[in-house]
Amino acid sequence: MESLLKDKNILITGGSSGIGKSTAFRCAQEGANVVVADKSQEEGENCVKEILEAGFNATFITTDVTQSSDILDAIDCTIQKYGQLDGAFNNAGVEGIFANITKISEEDFNHTQAVNVKGVWLSVKFQIECFLRQNSAGSIVNTASVAGLVGTRGGSAYCASKHAVVGLTKSTALEFAKKNIRVNAVCPGIIETPMLQRMIKETGMTQESVANQEPVGRLGMPSEIAESVVWLLSDQASFITGIALPVDGGYTAI
Repeated sequence: MESLLKDKNILITGGSSGIGKSTAFRCAQEGANVVVADKSQEEGENCVKEILEAGFNATFITTDVTQSSDILDAIDCTIQKYGQLDGAFNNAGVEGIFANITKISEEDFNHTQAVNVKGVWLSVKFQIECFLRQNSAGSIVNTASVAGLVGTRGGSAYCASKHAVVGLTKSTALEFAKKNIRVNAVCPGIIETPMLQRMIKETGMTQESVANQEPVGRLGMPSEIAESVVWLLSDQASFITGIALPVDGGYTAI
């Protein structure tokens, strides 16, 4: 059976840890040339080193997704290293401050929107422009969240940002469907990542109490999100565009 992403060139933002790192490995394992774009140089380079040591292809570029020039540089890096851009996973994001809306500062709100919304908007914009220049098909997957489908107490800034990602995904999917450019989103549930651990520490909750919010009774793993992303990026999902796919252990079925 042929690899799902054989000879595809895939750009992954926020690819140095958690869901991004797991997806970078799965894309590489499925035959892709992977560009890991992340603000953390040390973690990003370590991720790429591990992929290379496993016998796959990857490269790293330092990227701040709130900066247009950085995103353009990441796309150029992909083209210069591997020839063209075939797909992208826009995963970079922050959890921001989880608190009652009256406790969230304007600065905190703006930072959350800058990374989670502007960062995805810029990434999708420039990636689609690249596909159009290449006159090629392309597949984009954005990381939203179950918080982009429902509300959460204390999550006004984060939920607002992830609802925006879902809306952006659906709108751009419609705009470019006839160009054979697909745009989808994954909406992870509660996943065992460094981001989750920071949120648990900040809110004072226990990991057990957080896991109990999931109908399946456990946390999701980054690898479980990665499998969905790889499939959406692949040609096996060729008739799917504009969806916000919950990968959430039943969280949004409640």
